[in-house]
Amino acid sequence: MHFRWRRHDRRSIAAVCVALSCLFALPALSGTARADGITGTVRVELPAELANQPIRGRLFFFCTQRGGTPQNAPDWFRPEPFFARDVEAFQPGSAEVLDDTADSFPKPLSQLKPGRYHVQALLDHDIYSPVPAQGANNLYSDVATLEVGEANWTIDLKLAHKVPAAPIPERAWIRPLFYRSELLSRHFGRDVEDRAVVILPKSYAEQPQRRYPVLFEISGFGGTLPAMAHGFAQQAPGANGDNVEFIRVLLTGECKWGHHVYADSPVNGPRGRVLTEELIPKLDREFRTVAAPQARFVTGHSSGGWSSLWLQVNYPDVFGGVWSSSPDPVDFRDYQATNLYADPPNSLYFNDQGHKKPIARAGTMPILWYPDFGRMDDCLGRGGQLRSFEAVFSPINDRGEPLRMWDRETGRIQPAVVEAWKKYDINLVVRQRWPEIGSKLTGKIHMIMGEIDTFYLEGATRLLKATFQDLGSDAEVTLVPGADHGSVITPAVMARFRQQMSETYLKYYDREGQPRAANCATTAHVDIVSAATDRRPVVRRRSARVAPASATIPSGADRWSNLNCSPQSYIPPTTVRFAAESAGIRNSTRRPRSRIAAGRMRKVSLWRPFIASIRTRGCDGSSSASNQT
Repeated sequence: MHFRWRRHDRRSIAAVCVALSCLFALPALSGTARADGITGTVRVELPAELANQPIRGRLFFFCTQRGGTPQNAPDWFRPEPFFARDVEAFQPGSAEVLDDTADSFPKPLSQLKPGRYHVQALLDHDIYSPVPAQGANNLYSDVATLEVGEANWTIDLKLAHKVPAAPIPERAWIRPLFYRSELLSRHFGRDVEDRAVVILPKSYAEQPQRRYPVLFEISGFGGTLPAMAHGFAQQAPGANGDNVEFIRVLLTGECKWGHHVYADSPVNGPRGRVLTEELIPKLDREFRTVAAPQARFVTGHSSGGWSSLWLQVNYPDVFGGVWSSSPDPVDFRDYQATNLYADPPNSLYFNDQGHKKPIARAGTMPILWYPDFGRMDDCLGRGGQLRSFEAVFSPINDRGEPLRMWDRETGRIQPAVVEAWKKYDINLVVRQRWPEIGSKLTGKIHMIMGEIDTFYLEGATRLLKATFQDLGSDAEVTLVPGADHGSVITPAVMARFRQQMSETYLKYYDREGQPRAANCATTAHVDIVSAATDRRPVVRRRSARVAPASATIPSGADRWSNLNCSPQSYIPPTTVRFAAESAGIRNSTRRPRSRIAAGRMRKVSLWRPFIASIRTRGCDGSSSASNQT
């Protein structure tokens, strides 16, 4: 299997270039205050032809002295000045102004260092992407040149272009899975899509009776579905050696606040529930999956590593194993080397000696500092890494924003907010819920972390490893000497992960997706409706031992549309007959109670009672919808 975490994780990509970044000073951070009273003003026009109604969003002004496209800022390791403010109703045909009242990094607009800049304005109003330059239909100006000298300055920019939606490669084996999420739409009070991309294995089209296990791959912070899907654009993935072929489901956790890490939260909505209650059932209906927890695996790197571990711990009856690498902090006693539970509270920004704390390093040499990174993160407004954590873990304020976990000047931790964070502390969750989930996690936890992680994440993983050992868990938690955030993932590690997934799956199913009788007989619960009447139907539930993976759609299945039953939810007659007869149910001769019902009943040739639903129970007792495509 080809893991591509490092390509889709902004922090991993940046980590590869850390050594180079150390050669450069951060010019934006070295600016001094202008004592001469010089002012700077940016005027941004929204032409009437670009919008037909007022726009609510965040207006940015990006500057660079290095060339390139300013709107692609900020670069975490080599940030340059940018400025922003929220606009509640930007009227078409009008202009908005940025000045010293705008949010700024690293200094107010009037303190922009003298020099020549390439500049660009951008209006971010997209509701999905955390990256302003990637949000579909966001508006941006042409690149202009700004000379800052010893006099007041003003620049006029006009929004002139729309950011195009990044395309998903069109291939037979690449299937976008975009749908309106009922849970998210209800939470936000507007229509909201949930998005994933399905990658079908090479044999999927060649073997139409075969069923496949599913691997959910979650990107790190900054990952996008188009970028992930492009990694599979050349050819459909096949099996490596004796390993199993998987249906891959690409996930990003991408949301306006950053990465929602598939955790339910007041700000981002019920993301874990959406995955487990909406996306997975939809996937099982529309594709030939093995719809059982022993055939669902989850993996990810960095923020995706935290996401995957969170899902396995909180939904042990849904997933059959996790392979997590370099996860974000899994224990808040070591939140990038800060104990959030300390009393008196610690500072996230400064150590006991008053020195700035680092947030990133190259090897053992610090290269980024918390106060500077925090200010850059806050200037983004939404979509920054630190604010992303707050959007998941913090309660919500009266403006719909996450409460701030630390004071932005002193870095002092806010204990009242941290108290709410505890329910997202994975180590704490494991300890508290171990009597309930411990046996369900046997053989399912696999983690790897570098001992000199670029973002100081190894300490939290070490604490979680100790917890698993104290609890007598067989969790595999490996800390690799000398490895950092990205280099911990090697071809050998990827091959081992893939082999472990295959071995786990083959304990319960063969390569054709058929259950091994000794390990994975399942129970089909058949809801038999006595007759289609103009009154509420009478449902009698019976159970039988069946193999759900045997269900297929025979030709002519469209005739079952008379039962308001789509091909995706169609129950094959052979499965129905076996389940029903094994449960002692025989064909009914009950008369219909109305002409309408009689007309429907005449169209059913096999059974007078018809099937409302079949649900299967996996080897561990978990329930899932029967797979029919």
